[in-house]
Amino acid sequence: MERHQVAVYLGALVVGGIVGWAAPDAGPGLEHAINPVLAALLYVTFLQVPAAQLLRSLRAGRFLAAALVVNFAVVPLVVAAMFAFLPDEQAIRMGVLLVLLTPCIDYVIVFSGLAGGSSRRLLAATPLLLIAQMVLLPGYLYLFMGSDLADIVEAGPFIEAFVVLIAIPLTLAWLTQAWAARRPAGQKTADAAGTAMVPLMAATLATVVASQVPKVDDSVGDVARVVPFYVLFLAVMAFAGLGVARLFRLGVPAGRAIVFTGATRNSLVVLPLALALPDRLAAAAVVVVTQTLVEVVGMVIYVRLIPRLLPDPVRART
Repeated sequence: MERHQVAVYLGALVVGGIVGWAAPDAGPGLEHAINPVLAALLYVTFLQVPAAQLLRSLRAGRFLAAALVVNFAVVPLVVAAMFAFLPDEQAIRMGVLLVLLTPCIDYVIVFSGLAGGSSRRLLAATPLLLIAQMVLLPGYLYLFMGSDLADIVEAGPFIEAFVVLIAIPLTLAWLTQAWAARRPAGQKTADAAGTAMVPLMAATLATVVASQVPKVDDSVGDVARVVPFYVLFLAVMAFAGLGVARLFRLGVPAGRAIVFTGATRNSLVVLPLALALPDRLAAAAVVVVTQTLVEVVGMVIYVRLIPRLLPDPVRART
């Protein structure tokens, strides 16, 4: 499964779409399954990052600085340039902001690795990126939405998402690592959990799509209007990420990882936030899921494109 991850994920999206279309009444129940499946996925993701390695990664100053700059300085500027051209509906704007302002922390590692990027550095940076986006996202939303934000968003869902999707999985992952370092049974448990990464990602994608497809019939126009913005974002961030990598004088693997972290977004994690919005903003969740569909296709292209934009000079000479 690891050798064919991209095909597995695309298949999961197709299966989710078929289930959502064939059994639309299952949508509400599947929405309740999103958080548990996602929490399990993030637990397995964090389990790949030893706590000791995380501390060492904080000393990788240039890479972390580049990751923070591309995600929390460059991306907001790109989003700001597009924001004025977005449809006026609050639901659409909120959905686009939620998903584009938050960097991916799960399958970006897979796609970056397939393109020769430094997956290990991205793994080590994952908790920091996740915590940073949860801290900064409310401020960014206020900058874009202004005083209207208070009428749209409640603090409760954000705090709940942080606890359920970040704090608990991260704590359990580090406890498992400590157990694995002391007991053979703990090591076997950690190894078994590690093999679940691809199936859990596939299950998460299928669950998310199946739960949201029934809503698409009422939001086809919204979906059609945001797709060009998502495509444009991927196109712009390929070159913006490349510029940041060169600015920080990163090597080829680290530079490719920076391009991928700047382009991939955290749609799976912010979806619960979109689902927690008032009913009048229900289209925001569909807008978020649409980004996932566009992005997965975009990542397949990125895997072939980025090595050409940022070639390995050693291979080029041979």
